[in-house]
Amino acid sequence: MDIQYPVYRPSLKGNELRYVTDCIESTWISSKGKYTDTFEKKFAGYTGAAYATSLCNGTVALHLALLVLDIQPGDEVIVPTFTYIASVNAVMYVGATPVFVDSLPQTWQMDPADVERKITGKTKAILAPHIYGHSCEMDTLLEICRRYNLLLVEDCAEAIGSKYKNKFLGTFGDIAAFSFFGNKTITTGEGGMLASNTKELIDRAKKLKNQGLSDTEYWHDVIGYNYRMTNICAALGVAQLERIDDIIADKLRIASIYRDVFENTEIEFHGQADHVLHSYWMCSILVPSEKKRNELREFLGRCGIETRPLFPPVHSMPMYLKFAKGNFPVAADISSRGINLPSYPDLSDDDVTYIAEQVVNFLKKDG
Repeated sequence: MDIQYPVYRPSLKGNELRYVTDCIESTWISSKGKYTDTFEKKFAGYTGAAYATSLCNGTVALHLALLVLDIQPGDEVIVPTFTYIASVNAVMYVGATPVFVDSLPQTWQMDPADVERKITGKTKAILAPHIYGHSCEMDTLLEICRRYNLLLVEDCAEAIGSKYKNKFLGTFGDIAAFSFFGNKTITTGEGGMLASNTKELIDRAKKLKNQGLSDTEYWHDVIGYNYRMTNICAALGVAQLERIDDIIADKLRIASIYRDVFENTEIEFHGQADHVLHSYWMCSILVPSEKKRNELREFLGRCGIETRPLFPPVHSMPMYLKFAKGNFPVAADISSRGINLPSYPDLSDDDVTYIAEQVVNFLKKDG
């Protein structure tokens, strides 16, 4: 099957080749070199975080976030079941227990009321992924954290450039993890970042990502990890950051076209709350039933349009069944009826209109 419109492809129209070539010519291609430091500083400056450190991917960013917050075996971490599995795997990496919560039907983000219901004497932290680029309800989550003395980790893998009440996501919690995988809003190929307004947390992350190296050469006083970003990846990141405003503007343009075409149809387009800037990492829809979702995906595939199903609830996966306490009707419903549509910034207006019209026409004909 020929795919004309993939779900995602990176936009590499700026200085990516120039900076990577410069990196290669300098011979600084591993974890040392000018681009890693530049990328960290520019990324912190963009988001408004006080401190940031680059990493080899977004999953290890989540792992280190929990480590530097001293999340340990016996601790409980509240996390939505409707999320990418890395959010939950990171909880298991540190030996803690994931406690699943349901989602809000309007925004698809974790339900703060369910969060509060699930708090116990063992709860240590809330891990809040901003799904598909929309913000969690940060004021409510922060108030819950203050009331119960909990830590807050933001998972911003899908929400670079998104805002809550005019403030960039990744600057609300104790620490935030970002991803720069090839399908993310900006990419380094593989890569991640931790950001925080607390210097001690980022200093500890820097030590742990570098094999636990102390101030003495080749002397390691804690067990660490090799989680560093390469200079080549950082070179890509610097170039991508130069264009991030244009990339996000294109993503908002694409979302606007989808929204307009789907208006007054049975298709539910992932909207945004009034106080949120949704960066639309993925433009996503809900259709009337799981059966129609599957048939629509097959049809679009024949048209050369790649799609993805929305994330399946993590609590339903074999290794997490034992943690599945309670019901999660909203997450199950969203997951069963949802589709990610092509969302990459280089789509033209005509491309997006064509894709959206294929969706509408199929559902009309099938309806």
